[in-house]
This record gives sequence, structure tokens and C-alpha cells, in this order.
Amino acid sequence: MRKGWFVLITFVTIVALVAACAPKPAETPVTTKPEAGEQLVFATVVKSIAFNWFKRMETGVLQFGKDQGVKAFMEGPSQVDSAAQVGIIEDLIAQKVNAICNVPYGVPENEPAQKKAMDAGIIVVGHEAATAKEGTLHYDVEAFDNCAYGEEMVKELATRMGEEGKYMQFVGSLTNASHNEWMDCAKAYAEKNYPKLQFVSKYESKEDQEVAYNTMKDVLRTHPDIKGVMGAAAGDVVGAGRAIEEAGLQDKIAVVGTSIPSYAGELLKTGAVDLAMAWDPATAGYACNMVALKMIKGEEIKDGMDLGVPGYEKIKLVKGVNGVMVIYGSAWIKMDAKNMDQYPF
Repeated sequence: MRKGWFVLITFVTIVALVAACAPKPAETPVTTKPEAGEQLVFATVVKSIAFNWFKRMETGVLQFGKDQGVKAFMEGPSQVDSAAQVGIIEDLIAQKVNAICNVPYGVPENEPAQKKAMDAGIIVVGHEAATAKEGTLHYDVEAFDNCAYGEEMVKELATRMGEEGKYMQFVGSLTNASHNEWMDCAKAYAEKNYPKLQFVSKYESKEDQEVAYNTMKDVLRTHPDIKGVMGAAAGDVVGAGRAIEEAGLQDKIAVVGTSIPSYAGELLKTGAVDLAMAWDPATAGYACNMVALKMIKGEEIKDGMDLGVPGYEKIKLVKGVNGVMVIYGSAWIKMDAKNMDQYPF
């Protein structure tokens, strides 16, 4: 009798252990869908809410919410910081929002939180994150092909430099995907097409005008014969332009880069900044959220489709270098002293 109980207990124990160790089927994340009559909630997370650039983006985000009947809002740290962005995304996951549009300061640093949101059934669309890994974003939305933008920027710079002399580059962060893609493509294009251009170095501004300003002053001491400056972050050409203007070199050094009139307007007027290139962050924010909405509605994102947003009427869909699907619009703009009043942001 005792032996029978021992055999039975042993058998049950073995069965339990086998069941515990057996591989379990993977759980497929289910995209969060609202109940009937429930309002969708879309959050846009940006590098910093202190920047005019992202204040303009918020205009587009709020307009999207108004037009589409969605509760849409924007959040971000007071200063650029990937860890703070990750914290915000974690909070949004806990709030069970339906979609997140993220503009990461550092692409790799944001990827784990983005994946966690996707695993929780939240649609996650990126902007300025074309190098994200597959599985960390549903899509990335870019205003234009990043390489073409960088090439266009260096063409404008080379023209103003007489196609010869030393030039340098600024990026907001050495891990910012879009900034580095612009500048690396610009450098490659210059090496192939402008043999008399001499590349000095790429500098990190940390998205801070004062850092760009002080770095530019150092460069002027180290390379007094510098003739060209390219900027990726919106404040790069502003900081560089200030240093150049203070040195009285605005007629000798060409400055071209991403910026907007509310940052670079006065320097465009004085010639310390020659050309500001950009895209309207309001339409970019709108387009990013529109992609998320189409996904929630079950619409397939296709090459050549119209997102219903200016500059995104015929999108280009391409697989990024690390696997994420990238949506390209054709929405860059160029602003100088003559036309900048057309772009009040």
C-alpha cells in the first residue's frame, strides 16, 4: 500500500516537472483597440518640450486630434535626455494609450521601451529614427529621404564656398540616427563631387546652442581658415552663426543647416547663417499620428499611398538599414533672408 502511494506520488511529480519545463507557445501581442464609443488616446513623445521646433510639432499633434476626433497630446523632458524619454514611455504604457509617436534623442536607448510598448499592444511610430531595429517600431516616418536631404545640404554649402576649402559638421548627438545619416551622406557626396572640399570633423552639440557656440569658437582658433559649417540640430547653425558673427567672419564662412526662422531668423538677416533647411514639424507630427491611426483602423500602409498630409501625398516605403520600415515624404523646405517670412515658426 505504502509502495503504491510512493509510485503514484512519483508519477505525479514527474508529470508536473515535465509540464513546467515544456516550451510554451509564444504569446502574440494584440494591438490595443478601443471599445465601441471609446475615444482613442495618442501620445507624441519628443526630445524636449523646451524647443520651438517641438512646440511647432505640438501644433500639428493637436490639430490631428481635433481633425480626427482623437485625444492627442505631446510630452517630453524639459532637457534632451534619453532616460527621461524612456521614463515617459513607461508611464504611457501604464496608462494604456492606444498609440505613441516617438522622436528619440538616442535611437538605441529608446528601443527597449518602444518594444515594451509594442508588446503591450500599443502602436508605436517613430520620427527621426530610420536606423531603428526591426521589431522596435511599427514604422518610422521621415519628411524626406535622409540621404537626399544631406546631399542637398552639402550642395548648397559647396555653392556658397566656391566648391573649395575646409568645412565642418554639427550633429545633435552622435547616436541621433537622422542627424548622422544626413551628415554622413553629405560627406560622401562631397568626397565624390567636390574634390577641393576638405572635411575637418563632426562635432556633437548635444542639441544645445551654447555648446555649438563654444565649439565654433574653439574651431575658429584651431582652424582659422575654415570656410563652411553644416548643422543638423535646429540650434547648431544658431550657435555657430553667433560665434562667426562675433568674429566678424559672416562674409567669409558659409553656414547651412537645419533650423527654423524663430531660431535663425536674425542671423539669416545679417548673413551669419546663409540658409536654413527644414521640414514643417507640425506636418511631421500630424503624419506620424496619421500612420498610427490608419494602422488601428486596419488600413495597410503601402508604397505610394496618400497620408492626407501636405508633403506626404505619395509616400515611399523602404526597409531601413536595421530592418524597420521607413516611410518617406517629400517635404523639405529652404529658408533664407528673402523668403523666411513665409514660414512663421
